[in-house]
Amino acid sequence: MKAARFHQHGGPEVLRYEDAPVPTPGPGEVLVRVKACALNHLDIWIRQGVPAFQVPLPHIGGCDVAGVVERVEGDGSGLKPGDRIFVAPGLSCWRCTFCLSGRDNLCLSYRMLGAQVDGGMAEYVKVPAINVLPIPGALTFEQAAAFPLTAVTVWHMLFGLAKLQPAEDVLVLGAAGGVGSMAVQMARAAGARVLTTVGSEDKIEKARALGAEVVINHARDDIAERVMRATGGRGVDVVIEHIGPATWEQSLKSLAKGGRLITCGATSGPEVRVDLRFLYMRQTTVIGSIMGTRDELLAAAKWMDEGRIQAVIDSVVPMKEARAAHERMLDRKLFGKIVLTP
Repeated sequence: MKAARFHQHGGPEVLRYEDAPVPTPGPGEVLVRVKACALNHLDIWIRQGVPAFQVPLPHIGGCDVAGVVERVEGDGSGLKPGDRIFVAPGLSCWRCTFCLSGRDNLCLSYRMLGAQVDGGMAEYVKVPAINVLPIPGALTFEQAAAFPLTAVTVWHMLFGLAKLQPAEDVLVLGAAGGVGSMAVQMARAAGARVLTTVGSEDKIEKARALGAEVVINHARDDIAERVMRATGGRGVDVVIEHIGPATWEQSLKSLAKGGRLITCGATSGPEVRVDLRFLYMRQTTVIGSIMGTRDELLAAAKWMDEGRIQAVIDSVVPMKEARAAHERMLDRKLFGKIVLTP
């Protein structure tokens, strides 16, 4: 099969579109013929090298996959060749205390497809049968690949952790990214008023089209000042943060008293400074978030099926252009997800 993989960590230039062995599924696993694979910032971090992830080399990235079942080994839970499916990107053991209590994203042996194991930037990928789910409704393969990771991540942040309520104000950082574009839609669908940020003027109307009432160009305006002006000096109830040091101080300053900041990423770096006096005087809650539970993914898929949210796709490109796709992500000129097709 053909695959986009790397033999060493580094920049986009280490990606090679080359022949690779077709994976052999074991008992309880499914071989999936990949029809679409969406990119995430996780793919950049894995390619560059993350100390927390032991990545076998050569490695195939890609955690958001949609395709058809090619072969089922052993108990496939009713799956059969030809089924249109998408893959739940989080790999849990389903035996530890966290899994058995419904918190499978905290699994003691939690792994990510395309991180610790080979992913979907190839013609085929093998995954546990329990991770294979039917594509909601009439979604295309490209749409089905573009929503799982961001949708489950945002659902967990907004509803699992922030406990978002209707009529609350939410600030979403980076509406043009996968997490941001999904968070704007979900928060609006839940009845919240959404404020968001973009990095250029041409993205403002696109962010408004997703449901944002207030769109701030962070390249030109002071985020916290604009938020306070829009909320009458009160601030927002919830901040969805995934940028890191470039926006951290502004995110905290944008919160109302008793506000909640939920963070799931650090695209601008891993370290931030916090004045603890600011936190306790304003009773601010800061919560870290990773992925979401299987139940939350199914809930998000239901919203996809009902049309309450949609996958925002920037472009669909051939998988052989994976290097150029990574470079486009790094340029931050996109709005939505890049989807690769074999």
